[in-house]
Amino acid sequence: MDDGRKTNQNLPLSEALGLQKREMISLTGAGGKTTLMFRLAGELFLQGKKVITTTTTKILEPSKNETSHLFVSRDEERIKEFVDRHIDEYGHITLAGEKLDSGKLKGLSSSLLNILWNLCEIDAMIIEADGAAGRPVKAPREGEPIIPSNTTLVAAVLGLEGVGKELNDRNVFQAERVSKLTGIPEGEKMTEEGMALLMTHPEGLFKGAPNSSRLVTFLNKADISNGLNKGRRIAHLIFEKSHSRIERVISGQLKNEPPIAEVFFP
Repeated sequence: MDDGRKTNQNLPLSEALGLQKREMISLTGAGGKTTLMFRLAGELFLQGKKVITTTTTKILEPSKNETSHLFVSRDEERIKEFVDRHIDEYGHITLAGEKLDSGKLKGLSSSLLNILWNLCEIDAMIIEADGAAGRPVKAPREGEPIIPSNTTLVAAVLGLEGVGKELNDRNVFQAERVSKLTGIPEGEKMTEEGMALLMTHPEGLFKGAPNSSRLVTFLNKADISNGLNKGRRIAHLIFEKSHSRIERVISGQLKNEPPIAEVFFP
């Protein structure tokens, strides 16, 4: 597997993810999805791409530095009309259905996102398709993740700082489900093997990914102590499980520079 490792500290996110000309990208997992969404959107915007960011669950309201324009409406026709008329003007639009009392934004339906994708001239749609309440590790609940059927790329995220953390609801989202999928008893420490299982188990982070979509793993927080080695071992374990649809594993640190540390291929 080491022969498949690519180290390039100047690698753009879009290249590390293997983006093609037009992509609907659904983000699942925990430990950096929102940061990945807006950082990637900003990069694509600077490349002159027309970008939509949104969610099928809930997200925190983005800052003015994260998006060119936020449009919130419960009316699907208004949303379609707004995107069609204004995507050229703003370049990057964040869409939501409602502002909640919690300060979060409620997302849009998968069916509406599929319609927008087919109707409007969008180069990239980036969708947060999973919630994790800020934890670095999670397993999907029933009905999660919510991935639109037109998704071309699913990127599953986990935070490397979760390795070694005690498996409980303070440290991971849905600890009971994580335990069930990984075989690690609640109260024991999360392992690298457990992280690889969350990526490769049929009920794991790629659950519900369309058969036509490509699959990529993103291991965030590679800049923590021993983070690079943890990322390398997890990548090795993922490919060892012969989950043939995962085309690459990325190790990075989304809140620092450079965002990409290493990219691994089978």
